[in-house]
Formats: sequence, C-alpha cells, structure tokens
Amino acid sequence: MTQQPKYRRIVDWVKSQVESGAINPGEKLNSENELAEMFQMSRQTVRHAISELEKEKIIERRQGSGTYISNVFKRRTENTMNIAVVTTYVDDYIFPSIIKGMEEVISDAGYTLQIAFTHNSVEKEYSVIKNILDRNMADGIIVEPTKSGIPNPNVELYNEIIQRDIPTIFFNSNYPQINLPYVVLDDRATGYKAAKYLIEAGHTRIAGIFKSDDRQGHLRYAGYVQALADAGLRLYDENVLWIDTEDLRNLSYESKRVLKRLRETTACVCYNDLAAQEIVKICGKNDIRIPEDLSIVSVDNSEIAANCKVPLTSVSHPKTELGKKVASNLIKMIEGELADATYEFLPELTERKSVKKIDEV
Repeated sequence: MTQQPKYRRIVDWVKSQVESGAINPGEKLNSENELAEMFQMSRQTVRHAISELEKEKIIERRQGSGTYISNVFKRRTENTMNIAVVTTYVDDYIFPSIIKGMEEVISDAGYTLQIAFTHNSVEKEYSVIKNILDRNMADGIIVEPTKSGIPNPNVELYNEIIQRDIPTIFFNSNYPQINLPYVVLDDRATGYKAAKYLIEAGHTRIAGIFKSDDRQGHLRYAGYVQALADAGLRLYDENVLWIDTEDLRNLSYESKRVLKRLRETTACVCYNDLAAQEIVKICGKNDIRIPEDLSIVSVDNSEIAANCKVPLTSVSHPKTELGKKVASNLIKMIEGELADATYEFLPELTERKSVKKIDEV
C-alpha cells in the first residue's frame, strides 16, 4: 500500500477541524511555525499542505494578515431539506414533464424543490451554480448541463462541488471531464434506432440533423453513423447538418442551408421534435411531401410529434420517468444509500405517419 504523503496529515486535520466546528469559516489558521511544531514537520511540508488547502478553496491567504478558513467552506450542522434543480429550460417542450417527475419524488421524500434555469447559457449557468454554492442552502443538486457538446468554462465550480462533497447528479447529458453521475436517455442507441428504422423501411441515403453544442447531438450522430455502417451504407457528409441552440429556434430562416443538406436523400434523422417540426415547415413551403418525398424520424416523442402537420415517428424520451429516476437517485446519494447513481434509459420508438416504406406504391 502506498504511504500517504506527510502533508496530507495537515490537510486532513484542517478539514476535520472545520467539519467538527473547532475552527469556523473566517477564523485564522495556525501559523506555519505553529503547524510545523504541532506536526513535527518541516516548513516546506507545511507550505505544501497550505498550498493544497488553498487549491481546494478551504483556506485563503490575506496579505500581511495570515491564512484564514475560507467563507466558501461553510459547515452545515443539519440538513436544509432543500434540493436545487438547475435546468436549461423549464416551461416548454419536454421540461414540464421532467420537472413534474422530480417534484413528485422530492416532495414525497419531504424535500423542497428550488428551480433555476440557464436558457442554455454558460454565463447563466455560472451565476446559478455560484449562487447555490455561496448560499450553501441545498442538500443536493440536480443539473442539466449547458451546451455539453463544447468545452465548459465552469469546470472549477463543479470541482468545488466535488471537493465539498455535495451530492450532485446530471440529467439529460453530462460533462465527460467532470466525475459526477448522470441519468440520461442512451443517446447513442437513440441515434442508432432512428436510423435503423429508416434503413429497414428501405431508405439508403439518409440525411441527419444534429445539435453541435449539446453532447446528445454528438452521441445521436455516432449512433446514426454506426447504423449506416452496420447496414453497409455510405455516410454522405454533405447530407449531415450541424446546428446549435440558436439555429434550432430559427431553423425556418435557414431554408436554403437545410434544403442543400437534404438534396438527393429520401429520409432524415432529426435531433429532436423541434427540429423535425421546422423541417416539415420548410418542406411544405418547397413542395416536398412528407413522407412521400422525405421520411422523417425524430427524437423525444413530445406533444409536437403527435400534433405535427404530419404526425412524427419519434424515439421516446422517458420524460416523467427520467425526472423520477434522477430525483430518486439523488435522494439515495444524500442518504448514503447509493454508490453508483448513473442510469441510462433504453430508447423506444413510437410509429406515426412520417415514414414511408420504399416498396410502397
């Protein structure tokens, strides 16, 4: 067994002093000389420990004054019975169903739900997470990652969450560089299932529309590519359209770009029902019939899919069940009952009228 470095004795001692209430946030820590004498260690080892404590934001140096316990490191003597939920959106599309599922489980367990949303903005995500940490008023945190398909500038905040041992779980996606559990739809399998359904209907040149700034888009693309490869079909780069959050809400203004990507195809896998709805509108304005000229499979099986001008065949998002699962797993984490809270839902497909079999007359 590897022997623990000497400096860790000091680090662990300071942490235990704060957790027990022997030293409180804002109080001055023993001097380097005092710590060296207490632990019978060199000044160099003490400085290493101080540097590590500062890195973990447990202490802060004040020039000309000394070293103090950070106000960020607040000791909680009892549970707040609050759970913070951070989501990209809250009042439209599939989000009300997800929140409903969370609320049901959280309320039944005696906790209160506190919701904040980021509008899928990394700047807003920073302010929301920072506020939760500064107020220290939640026993656990549920987070939907913001723009998880691109490098996240808020990694340090999540590292602070891990350092402070606050039970936290992601939903809908996750940040691969952050070691926290997540509850999601298996997005790779989702992309595969959508493409395979079109392949089995006889389509051989299949377009794809995916989100670039969310990890779900990358994984659904990977599944789509794998389905084509398994069927011995060629992937045409010119038939793949990458969009971001802003594009998704304004896709109807990008008709030329969309139509260029759909050229010579008979089918399309759409990132979600919102994107598919926009594609249906664009096709309608350009005399492209759904499904006679273009078949579509989308993702989420939302009300949009059922109520679209041409009802959409769509891979179902578990919505309410996902909300229940992520809330249940977080509560088990808070109560120390669950070691691995990660869970992936397998995709299921709902058939409607947006797909034509090629051999149909």
